[in-house]
Amino acid sequence: MKTISVPEEHPPFPLRRIVSTGHEIAPLIIRVVLGLVLFPHGAQKLLGWFGGYGFDGTMTFFTETVHLPYWLALSVVLLEFFAPFFLVLGLVTRVMASLVGLLFVGIILTSHLPYGFFMNWYGNQSGEGFEYHLLVLAMTVSLLLSGGGKLSIDNRLQ
Repeated sequence: MKTISVPEEHPPFPLRRIVSTGHEIAPLIIRVVLGLVLFPHGAQKLLGWFGGYGFDGTMTFFTETVHLPYWLALSVVLLEFFAPFFLVLGLVTRVMASLVGLLFVGIILTSHLPYGFFMNWYGNQSGEGFEYHLLVLAMTVSLLLSGGGKLSIDNRLQ
C-alpha cells in the first residue's frame, strides 16, 4: 500500500494547541502590560536592579528564610525574569501565563494570604495583602483562555 505524504500547513498538534490564538487586541494589551509590570520584579531578583537584592541575596532569602528548595527558588527567579520577554513577544503565551499564574498562587499562599485582601497602602499592616496578586491571576487566566492575540509570535506560528 502506497502512502502519500502531505506537507503540514500547521505546527504539530501539541504546539498548535499551545500557540492557537485569534487577532484580538485585548490579549495584546494584557500580555504587554503584564510583562512590563513583572519585568522589574524579575530584574530585582536576578540582577539587583530597581533596589533588588540580586541573585545571591534573593536565593539566600528564598532558600534560608522561605525554605524553598534550591531548584524551586532558581525557577522562581528565572521565571520572573524571562517570562516578561516571552509575554511581550507573545511567544508560548499560554505556557508563560500558566507558569506565572502558578507562581502567583504560590506567592499568595506562602506570603500574602495572612495579611488579607488589601495592599498595605498606609503602612498599618504587618505585610501586604493579595489584591495585586489577584489581578495578575486574572490576567494570566485571560491569556490562558485567549492566547497571545494580535501581534504575537504565537499568531504567526499557528
